[in-house]
Amino acid sequence: MRVCVVGAGAAGLCAARHLLIEPCVTEVDVLEQSSQLGGTWVYTENVGYDDFGLPIHTSMYKSLRTNLPKEIMGFPDFPIPESERSYLPAKDMLAFLQLYAEKHGVTEHIKFKHHVQLIIPKQGATAELWDVTYKDLITGVTTTKEYDYVFVCNGHYNTPFIPNIPGLKQFEGDVMHSHDYRVPDIFKGKQVLVVGAGPSGMDIALEITSMTEKVILSHHLKEQPRSVFPSNLTQKPDVEKLEGRTAYFKDGSQEEIDVVFLCTGYLYNFPFLHETSNIVVEDNCVEPLYKHLVNIQHPTMCFIGVPYYVCAFSMFDLQVRYYVRSMNGTFKLPSREEMTRQWEEEKSERASRGYTRRQAHMMGPDQAEYYVSLALESGTDPLPPVFTAVHNDSSQKFLDNIAGFRNDIYKLIDDNNFVCLSKLYT
Repeated sequence: MRVCVVGAGAAGLCAARHLLIEPCVTEVDVLEQSSQLGGTWVYTENVGYDDFGLPIHTSMYKSLRTNLPKEIMGFPDFPIPESERSYLPAKDMLAFLQLYAEKHGVTEHIKFKHHVQLIIPKQGATAELWDVTYKDLITGVTTTKEYDYVFVCNGHYNTPFIPNIPGLKQFEGDVMHSHDYRVPDIFKGKQVLVVGAGPSGMDIALEITSMTEKVILSHHLKEQPRSVFPSNLTQKPDVEKLEGRTAYFKDGSQEEIDVVFLCTGYLYNFPFLHETSNIVVEDNCVEPLYKHLVNIQHPTMCFIGVPYYVCAFSMFDLQVRYYVRSMNGTFKLPSREEMTRQWEEEKSERASRGYTRRQAHMMGPDQAEYYVSLALESGTDPLPPVFTAVHNDSSQKFLDNIAGFRNDIYKLIDDNNFVCLSKLYT
């Protein structure tokens, strides 16, 4: 079997690591657009477009530290090395991924500065094959190569989601998305409206208070965060409209602002997939996918890392092990009809619990059940329940004490238990 892996971020590296030890796999090509591995964990001060006219992939800002402890951020068979802190800077995570790739012989299989242009089911083939067309950005040479399987691992923190706020396009001040945020200095002395209170929105809103005159954090969280914010940060409900330099909010209040700073998340984006791959993204729901993973219409294509609010690296590992076992015949995927039925049932069930279509791949409290379902169907080792327990504990502490939660130190006792200690750093 010849396998193409799109992307050399954590998901792509994990896919290659398991494929390379699989006897039935004869060839693994990892196609990476940038000049180094690591995906979203690579920091660059550049924004916009690179030297080849392609969008800068990473959304990493300079000060970022993980919002989950390292104890649940490694791979099940390759944990992050012990260190004094649980919450690590991005450069440490990048170094970890480099170590992981070197240890498992992945790096030599990565084609750096190779841009994937088109992936299309091969016409007229007796078995389901894929033609992958990619361009060597250094030489300009375009190649089309045939593969038996395709692993799509291009991440989903790189294409900004721009909300439909009335008056946004006509706003007289500055508008930017967190994808292009690097350092807080750009907001010095300004009044900034931060739209969105996900992990990055909360984190960046707190960080820029050190530079801004005022920060207005607009969100629709059902429960107000219990974190104590600096006095120059005010929380507001959703923005109703923008006029001139004035923001009008749904509670009837208004604020004069200099910058609209969108921390509104990202869109799933697969510009290289031909329409005959039968994957459609509408309102940020990628479908039809079985287990948020398998292309139902073309089961020789999988997507690693689509679910979010998860223990990411461990989930990648579990998804890869699941799919590789379907490749080597350890278990058989259900029929297309059965996979479709289960996908439709899951969507209906989630909708009945209040999930919107845009939240089709959000896990959070559902992640433990998802991990179990993958492990049971494929007969592979499950993730220890302690991973989900730590994830939930850390996520709650993020909301309760955003300024101090990264001082916590986690220790995993066994597959079910952990302890959390707090330590103040100078």
